[in-house]
Amino acid sequence: MTKGKRVNFRSFKQKVRYNKKSFRSFLTKLGKNVPRNADTLTSLAEKEVWKEVDCLSCANCCKQMSPTYTPADIKRIAAHENMEPEAFKKKWLYKDRTGDWLNKTTPCQFLNLSTNKCRIYAVRPADCIGFPHLSKKKLIDYIHVHKQNLEYCPATYKLVEKMMEIPLV
Repeated sequence: MTKGKRVNFRSFKQKVRYNKKSFRSFLTKLGKNVPRNADTLTSLAEKEVWKEVDCLSCANCCKQMSPTYTPADIKRIAAHENMEPEAFKKKWLYKDRTGDWLNKTTPCQFLNLSTNKCRIYAVRPADCIGFPHLSKKKLIDYIHVHKQNLEYCPATYKLVEKMMEIPLV
């Protein structure tokens, strides 16, 4: 993956405010009529996105969102932190109304705010590993995720922007 350009967060937020409705509308239409080449084009667009976005200059996902922690994540990270899983959950997580384990606070407790690097990067949650889920599985399975991430993640925004520019057949 080529290191992308530094994210100008002020500019990103302005673009989101201006384009969010049209981007979400595009994704809704795409979800109702997925072209047969959508997954191939998504994969190609993703490669271009990473030339333009440097996640370490942003880290907005870690500052504004929480991953969902699986039981395996909790066990692995707790061990890394020399804690029992129950103590780890009690200290850092809460269970939401759907039963998912999430961070109690934002920004993420493991984010170093001066470097935008994750203190537990080697053992981070699976949700973090996959984020922002640009070409994971089939596009149709992630359209709702892209709609949500659009206003938080410059890479997701860029992906949708690029997909709007290419002919989908």
